[in-house]
Amino acid sequence: MREILHIQGGQCGNQIGAKFWEVVCTEHGIDSTGRYQGDSDLQLERVNVYYNEASCGRFVPRAVLMDLEPGTMDSVRSGPFGQIFRPDNFVFGQSGAGNNWAKGHYTEGAELIDSVLDVVRKEAENCDCLQGFQVCHSLGGGTGSGMGTLLISKIREEYPDRMMLTFSVFPSPKVSDTVVEPYNATLSVHQLVENADECMVLDNEALYDICFRTLKLTTPSCMSQVSSLLYLLYEVYNNLVQSVEQYAFGTVISSS
Repeated sequence: MREILHIQGGQCGNQIGAKFWEVVCTEHGIDSTGRYQGDSDLQLERVNVYYNEASCGRFVPRAVLMDLEPGTMDSVRSGPFGQIFRPDNFVFGQSGAGNNWAKGHYTEGAELIDSVLDVVRKEAENCDCLQGFQVCHSLGGGTGSGMGTLLISKIREEYPDRMMLTFSVFPSPKVSDTVVEPYNATLSVHQLVENADECMVLDNEALYDICFRTLKLTTPSCMSQVSSLLYLLYEVYNNLVQSVEQYAFGTVISSS
């Protein structure tokens, strides 16, 4: 079986990743404790692509979760499937990146990167035939952009013959939280061009337009819209990785 190692970083990446694992667990018939509760052999046919099977019969996501502050990690842990992840695979700092790409790439992120790489190596060594890595992050914040691209470059150095797929959420001036988001994205794109084999470009503004025009949501700050945005991102994410479960990675730059 050709395994895939999933990595999610920063607030946006971890929120999307948490939603992704919720639905993937449901599709494979795996409950919130990691036990198989499905009713079809097809659900287990390719489960090892994304899961490790423990000796006790539990399925554990092959995932690394990272952030420079503990808040997002706490949210993932307290979520519906938060207890399914391996506790040692949560790697986080205390200071945050403050929406600063340089902090994520050169200072705070650089101090934490070795701890993340240790977890990545451990998961990679447990694979029979590692197909590649998929990274879920945003390019607007400091952690997902700065530390995310630092991790991608480090993985490329250690695993030059493995494929690297990223799901990168790009910021938009119409829905921007901070004025430095365009700079963070610009600094990140160069790293992605150099080190990623396939980059799925997700446009934040287009996602908001779908929420407004198709889903008829009118309150930008309400939780229903946040959930809808995460669901839209998950749909793109899941439809793509379903094909990855069956076929080898391609080398292409796509936009959505």
